[in-house]
Amino acid sequence: RALVLPAGLRHPDQLPHPQEGGRMNEFALLIAATLSAGTPLALAGLGLLINEKAGVVNLGAEGMMLCAAIAGFACVVHTGNDWLGFAAGMGAGMVLAAIFGVLVIWLGTNQYATGLALSLFGVGFSAFVGIGYVKEKLPERPQYEIPFLADIPFLGSALFKQHPLVYGAMLLVAALIWFLYRSRTGLVLRAVGESPASAHALGYPVRRIRLAAVVAGGALCGLAGAYISVIYTPLWVEGMVAGRGWIALALTTFATWRPVRVLFGAYLFGAVTMLQFHLQGMGVHIPSQVLNMLPYLATIVVLVIISRNPQWIRLNMPQSIGKSFHPSS
Repeated sequence: RALVLPAGLRHPDQLPHPQEGGRMNEFALLIAATLSAGTPLALAGLGLLINEKAGVVNLGAEGMMLCAAIAGFACVVHTGNDWLGFAAGMGAGMVLAAIFGVLVIWLGTNQYATGLALSLFGVGFSAFVGIGYVKEKLPERPQYEIPFLADIPFLGSALFKQHPLVYGAMLLVAALIWFLYRSRTGLVLRAVGESPASAHALGYPVRRIRLAAVVAGGALCGLAGAYISVIYTPLWVEGMVAGRGWIALALTTFATWRPVRVLFGAYLFGAVTMLQFHLQGMGVHIPSQVLNMLPYLATIVVLVIISRNPQWIRLNMPQSIGKSFHPSS
């Protein structure tokens, strides 16, 4: 598969060396690239976190993100509006998530098998629909920066020249913390994930709450997919999500189902992803195959470390995660 570089990042052979731009400038560019690369992981991870807080495991994130990526890209090709592309991506994610939700919540299909089927469907369907868009180009990408703050040496280049969705992901973490731990609706959502039978006994519509959580999670996965094809790498290539859906799924366990840890985990994996490009640009002679393995190797290492303490996971994990619920009445 051809190497797909993020927007604004040149080929590794063309990257400035430390002697040319200074080590501080290189570090600022790495931080900026890390924030951009971590944003789709954070958005998808937060969406899956909402699902799992309600007791539903959705392994179809990869397929949803791919379908959202082609939906968002196609929308921008025809309209020229990025925000309509994001809306199209969210819509595609919501539709697929709703289908998944009906199957597992109302029809009682196995959550893991259905999620895998959704992922496989998304990979094939996006490839088929995207055939006509492989050579399409998006309009000129706008450059975003925060006035005055973007002029600060080092910090301006590192933090204040990002797309609004990068900051939106950070705000979403704060909103999700308030929602889950400070609002009544969030308390009900967590109760459904902990003990759906008790929530049902208190009169809460468990299945509808779970479906709403699944659709909301699908919207965020769809937004992540659209961000990848519209902003991060503004083009369409078959399979361009490249395993980020699976990494986002691993992030929820890595973060022990805490929103802030999902964000930090996303940036950690984003840093590992971007490190491969910067190492190549600095002339470090490491086989490209090894560098491409780094994000997935980091995922495995982190999960192995966390799994050494199963009690810690058990204490933080929603008690009814992955379990079907069938109300008696």
